[in-house]
Amino acid sequence: MPEGPEVRREADRIGAVLVGQRLEAVTLTPAALRRHAAGLVGREVVTVTSRGKAMLIGFDDGRTLYSHNQLYGRWMVSRRGSLPATRRSLRVALHTALGSALLYSASSIELLDADGLVQHPFLARLGPDALDPALTWPALERRLVLPVFSKRSLGSLYLDQGFLAGIGNYLRSEILFFARLDPARRPAELTRTERQRLARQSLSITRRAYATGGITNPPARVARLRREGLRRGVYRFAVFGRDGRPCHDCGTVIERRTVASRRLYVCPRCQGGA
Repeated sequence: MPEGPEVRREADRIGAVLVGQRLEAVTLTPAALRRHAAGLVGREVVTVTSRGKAMLIGFDDGRTLYSHNQLYGRWMVSRRGSLPATRRSLRVALHTALGSALLYSASSIELLDADGLVQHPFLARLGPDALDPALTWPALERRLVLPVFSKRSLGSLYLDQGFLAGIGNYLRSEILFFARLDPARRPAELTRTERQRLARQSLSITRRAYATGGITNPPARVARLRREGLRRGVYRFAVFGRDGRPCHDCGTVIERRTVASRRLYVCPRCQGGA
């Protein structure tokens, strides 16, 4: 499933096609939405953004098209009249004079008014977005010590969208590695220095993944590994998906574990106490 950085980059691509443009044709195939298609024709797209893993397309009449890719959904963009070659099921098509934004295979799609957006059950339970430029690491550190979060294992907490929106499986492993923390530890057990490091890395790694298209390793390491002729699958991550391979930092073999029913990767030496 795409994580926050991937969904935000997807929003950027859609926004480049739609924002500031009026819709000339609209297709909505879900039965509950079909009657709204005609009412969107002529509407201007004013915003395209994301919250966590949800896509939000705002129109000039105050309504918002909400979608969540879940496992199979995918947005694509194309020139007007040139549809992508795919066997996926078309769910939404938004056409301007020059381009099209097309959603395939997603099952969670809604058209919301302002109240519906505020009250939406998924959006309402989201924590702050890790990609929100207004979110600071001190604010996130304070969130770590709230009673509702402080006694949960980090491995579980970092999949909870109510704690921090946009973090998924690969970001969880990478953040905890760069914070040098074992996933079994809890915020209540951390020193202030450890909490601060975790808060900083939570934002830094997520924002790096957004800027680089999913690469979490530091730029200098990536450049070195690329000069050595290594492929993206080797230089992209520090630990995620690298079980059985040596840690880039210390050479210890990376371990794969299961936490909260999802795979998680750890360097026993760098993250201590494993």
